Amino acid sequence: MKKTFLGILFVGALYTAKAQYGTMDQILTRLEERSGVNQNLESVNIDNKKFVFIKDEADHTERDFIVIKGNKATYVEVFDDKKTGESNSNVFSGDIIRKKNIISLRADMLENKKVPIPLTKTLLLTKQDNILYLIDVNTKARWIDEEAFSKAKNKK
Repeated sequence: MKKTFLGILFVGALYTAKAQYGTMDQILTRLEERSGVNQNLESVNIDNKKFVFIKDEADHTERDFIVIKGNKATYVEVFDDKKTGESNSNVFSGDIIRKKNIISLRADMLENKKVPIPLTKTLLLTKQDNILYLIDVNTKARWIDEEAFSKAKNKK
């Protein structure tokens, strides 16, 4: 009787462990997508792509754009003052280097004038739920593909 009961208990434990493995696998896959680990996006074309980052502060809103055309890039910062309603912008231009999923941006021109210290960003290209993101390696800021951002905005 004890052996039968232990056998049934063992089979039930194996079945439960298998079900939990499937759930754990789904969770780990989702986490890998979110962090950008183990994604092979070398074949994804980012030419003529525009990525957007919006940061809302207490006194201003900051909108940043990265426009990629071939190996050239334009980085635009737009600051909207909430009190006065005034907007200021900086337009940087430079180049990018892409190695697998890592994109290095080096913008050394500010409105067609050379700057002594270039603006640099190291970005990780990731894909989650069929939406492309650039994640700043240093600050963890997430830049969303402008096409996906526009689609999500139009659905609301």
